[in-house]
Amino acid sequence: MLTILGFAMIATFLVLIMLKKMSPIAALVLIPALFCVCVGKGAELGDYVIGGVTSLAPTAAMLMFAIVYFGVMIDVGLFDPVVKGILRFCKADPLRIVVGTAVLAAIVSLDGDGSTTFMITVSAMYPLYKRLKMSMVVLTGVAAMANGVMNTLPWGGPTARAATALKLDAGDIFVPMIPALAMGLLFVFALAYVLGRRERRRLGVLTLDEVLVEESETVLVGAGKSPTRTGGPGAALPESPDGDDEGFQGLDPHREMLRPGLYWFNAALTVALLTAMIMEWLPIPVLFLLGAALALTVNYPQMPAQKARIAAHAENVLNVSGMVFAAAVFTGVLQGTGMVDHMADWLVGNIPDGMGPHMALVTGVLSIPLTYFMSNDGFYFGILPVLAEAGQAHGVSAVEIARASIVGQPLHMSSPLVPAVYVLVGMAKVEFGDHTRFVVKWAAATSLVVLGAGILFGTV
Repeated sequence: MLTILGFAMIATFLVLIMLKKMSPIAALVLIPALFCVCVGKGAELGDYVIGGVTSLAPTAAMLMFAIVYFGVMIDVGLFDPVVKGILRFCKADPLRIVVGTAVLAAIVSLDGDGSTTFMITVSAMYPLYKRLKMSMVVLTGVAAMANGVMNTLPWGGPTARAATALKLDAGDIFVPMIPALAMGLLFVFALAYVLGRRERRRLGVLTLDEVLVEESETVLVGAGKSPTRTGGPGAALPESPDGDDEGFQGLDPHREMLRPGLYWFNAALTVALLTAMIMEWLPIPVLFLLGAALALTVNYPQMPAQKARIAAHAENVLNVSGMVFAAAVFTGVLQGTGMVDHMADWLVGNIPDGMGPHMALVTGVLSIPLTYFMSNDGFYFGILPVLAEAGQAHGVSAVEIARASIVGQPLHMSSPLVPAVYVLVGMAKVEFGDHTRFVVKWAAATSLVVLGAGILFGTV
């Protein structure tokens, strides 16, 4: 019964948000609360929620102060050269912009933190997508898939969990999988190329001068002056459909919050912050808390200016942190009621005996949906040991099972149980349901490419 209710709860949640019948926050709270009552454990709901909130509180704190930090860095102009450089390289060509998004997300993912990757990628690319009226779900989808492949780095989390759960060396898991993961990343780049071509056909290509002229016109309009169009019919970019130019002002060299004199301080502070994260000198929430406080104090010494910057980013902070705490209800009920354990046992128990010698393949296939519907901790510490034991009984080594277990990460990074995805969709102003509808099929295909390549190269 718990197995059926567990799958029903997840399906109900996904259907409601994809059909936009409920907001993600409301669905994350109300759906699990209802199912908790249905399984007869309504009295324990409070304990489940408190347990979930307690486990996710550090993540919520990290996201809150990370958003403030990177928001300030955007305000002061740290990413302006990046945006301008990408713009000049992409030449206002949607194809190049989408491919550039994949490359940028993959490079930034080297720090091993999804939230940071999404903040930097969206900060750099959002003005271009918005200005060219490109599809924002292409931005979120491509970034999530590129980060998902790179999330398999030994310091990214899943590989370390697999190594810990099966008492293996992380290098023995990751290094042989590099060719397969490289194929997955190439598939993401190829997909970005295809999606970029589709956007190019829909929007056309403009010259860099036309885009910069349009940026100047935006500034003039904001100052109450009439813009002057250049070029032939259709040459200038169309206005934002909602009349909102938020995000375009990153290229405005005259915005009030710009701090060009402190550029190198802010760059050094950001490098130091990312270095400290990689070296694990302090917990990530503490690092971002200190970084945000220092960035505000140095860039905006006056109290009114500090309050204004915090207020400017309050909406993103509230949306993301609220989503994380709402997700704590979902995960708390899923784990506290035992639904997730029964679902896992049912899946493992229904593996045909004839598939025993192919347990690595089975593990790879199962990792795609299981890491989407449950946390990495739940999968790697709860399910993987069971799969490894079943594999060893049929002569399949634990290290092959471990390698196969990481192929589901491209889809996992868009799971509603991953806090970082709410940073991605929140900063890009994309509905979570829209992102889900767009990305699931492509992310699942990317995972299957990695699995197929692993089998082809003999590592799985």
